[in-house]
Amino acid sequence: MDTLTDLTENFGTLYHPKSALVFYQTLTTNPDCYVESFDMDQNGNLINAHPLTHREANALAKSLKIEADKKKPFLKSEGIMGSHILQVNPAHDGMVIWYSKAQSRNLLFIENLGIPNGKANIPPLLWVANRNKISVYAMNTCNRPTEKTPLYHAPFFNVNDNGAVCMGTVDISIKKTASLEEFTTAWENYFFNSYFSHLMLSHNPIKGNLVSLFKKLINTDKPFPKEKLVKTNRTLKNVLR
Repeated sequence: MDTLTDLTENFGTLYHPKSALVFYQTLTTNPDCYVESFDMDQNGNLINAHPLTHREANALAKSLKIEADKKKPFLKSEGIMGSHILQVNPAHDGMVIWYSKAQSRNLLFIENLGIPNGKANIPPLLWVANRNKISVYAMNTCNRPTEKTPLYHAPFFNVNDNGAVCMGTVDISIKKTASLEEFTTAWENYFFNSYFSHLMLSHNPIKGNLVSLFKKLINTDKPFPKEKLVKTNRTLKNVLR
């Protein structure tokens, strides 16, 4: 006699019906709509009919938004791609290379460094990031870099000699549906909104003392002294993927 085999576990995730919505509409020129919600018992029978509540409607709207967000393509530009974007690869955890011009940014330092928090001028930067990690380099030109553009060590604490950034206790959370603009903005905000704390493995990224340099730059209009930058053995071509 043949035996029956339960194959349901081979179907993947099983979804069980929990509730149902019934939409009623008047047959008039200006139709009015009414929504009734039903719970379901273990046999799939409709029970507990009641008007759809605000709480249930909000839960439904949230669920629909999450499903819509899941379908958003990762690293898709919200419009025309900015000229500061150099390379984009949305595969796996993604990867973007972009640059930023010399600018004034608000910088944060731990108290032990003796550097006040505040704004300072910084050099042009080259950013290389995926969803989980980021590397930063400096440049001595504000022009759009080419493959031959030499890279310099980023003149900041928390960056090692390979450009990799230690984000410390910062909780990195880049959405899998982040647009290109959301991705780059989020990473720059993570970097500048975290506290600079220490040199990585005694790596000094500038010619001179980094603490003294930022004490002179913070809350002034002094331009960043590019002659303090230390050249790496890399060009932009070396970091393109």
